Amino acid sequence: MSINIKSPEVEIRESRLGSITGFAGNAKELCRASKGGKLCDRRRSFSQCLGCSSGNALCQLAMIQDAVVINHAPIGCSADFQDYNFTNRVGQVKRNMHLRNARLLNTNLQEKDMIYGGIFKLEEAIREAYKRFNPRAIFVTASCASGIIGDDVEGVTDKLQGELKIPVVYISCEGFRSKIWTTGFDAAYHGILRKIVKPPVKKRNDVINVINFWGSDIFTDLFGRIGLKPNYIVPFSTIDKLESISEAAATVQICPTLGTYLAAGLEQEYGVTEIKSPPPYGIDGTDIWFRELGKATGRERKVEELIKSEKDKIAPDLERLRNELEGKRVYVTAGAAHGHSLIALLKELHMDVVGAAVFHHDPCYDDRSSKSDSLGHVVKSYGDIANFDICNKQPFELVNVLNRLKPDLLVARHGGMSSWGPKLGIPTFLMGDEQFGLGYEGLINYGNKIIDVLATKEFVSSIASHCELPYTDWWMNQDPYSFLGGGNNGKNG
Repeated sequence: MSINIKSPEVEIRESRLGSITGFAGNAKELCRASKGGKLCDRRRSFSQCLGCSSGNALCQLAMIQDAVVINHAPIGCSADFQDYNFTNRVGQVKRNMHLRNARLLNTNLQEKDMIYGGIFKLEEAIREAYKRFNPRAIFVTASCASGIIGDDVEGVTDKLQGELKIPVVYISCEGFRSKIWTTGFDAAYHGILRKIVKPPVKKRNDVINVINFWGSDIFTDLFGRIGLKPNYIVPFSTIDKLESISEAAATVQICPTLGTYLAAGLEQEYGVTEIKSPPPYGIDGTDIWFRELGKATGRERKVEELIKSEKDKIAPDLERLRNELEGKRVYVTAGAAHGHSLIALLKELHMDVVGAAVFHHDPCYDDRSSKSDSLGHVVKSYGDIANFDICNKQPFELVNVLNRLKPDLLVARHGGMSSWGPKLGIPTFLMGDEQFGLGYEGLINYGNKIIDVLATKEFVSSIASHCELPYTDWWMNQDPYSFLGGGNNGKNG
């Protein structure tokens, strides 16, 4: 059994999937090592910054509309609450929902609590959350601090669940547990699978679970044309909706990095078919994705009609964009599977992807299916990618590489990384809404946006001329991977 929902804590990606955060080479080499069981993690002797599993868990749970999230941590760990609430409200506007703030609390662990324990403070916070908000469920996210002092968070949540008669869910997302911060997604979904999802009462053959971040609703129209309805999870769901996701006909995911655990868990525990394919970005990936969905739902003919209709619609614009973007040099920095998806999009537009910095690498996903291999799909469909770096958000490496390659465009998924492009005089496209580039129409959206971004060359050159980088010539003249050593931190699963 790959997923054990009886355990209160999720198994981390390093041991469950063999995931790594250190690699420099080319994409074909990485695929070969992943398949051959020879993939080893290369350790950095210097690290500038990292993400945290807690943040990834919170960003999903905070947007469940009738739940409360309690961060059992020092107050500093809640510094990004404002970001989750902002994203929550923007997403509500996009989906024409009633505007409501995310309900987030922090137990404010202090020095005394680190000595005597924070259990009583946590119990008080849970009761206060119930009294103040009357939620349908309460999620408690652990932190490095609560983990170090050994607070029995699972014991407290079980006790208060019996008292309050609603789900009170422990989320095991302590930052130190895993170098792969997307383990935080898994931790959130592990808690949902354990204590929220219920066995199906009646299967709904026209409902498809869509595991996504918080992008625009494009599937109501697309799925409607083949007689299906999307059920977006987890952001903007309610507890009632999450309880019944076991009744769906199938589960699709916008990004396997995000959804691998939940999709596999739903199939394992409740028989909800996981659509195993590359993400639906670029023509080849979208074709495969829709055809697999058609097979799973008995709608093969309708899917073929949809594919033909969409391709015919975009054909003139796609030819125009390819002519305009042919040979433009682009560098990508993003999370794992979404980074692969962006490469597929750019290759479809006939751009030259000169390299990529992807935040981590999963040699396999929880379904253990080669059909879901997003990087393998890119290499097979579009060819190798040189300068392929697995880099867990290390700006010092990114700046060095960009300075050497000098691409025409930087495409970034995360704001903290996108700021370096303009400082080097490189037009930069910050990809926020993951649904913006999805499917056939997404190619056109992307191409038009890229043309707009490339037109900012003079503007970003002006920024660069007034910007002093924090890195000296000593670093900029070195190999970008000087601090990326050897080591064997585990083989792939």
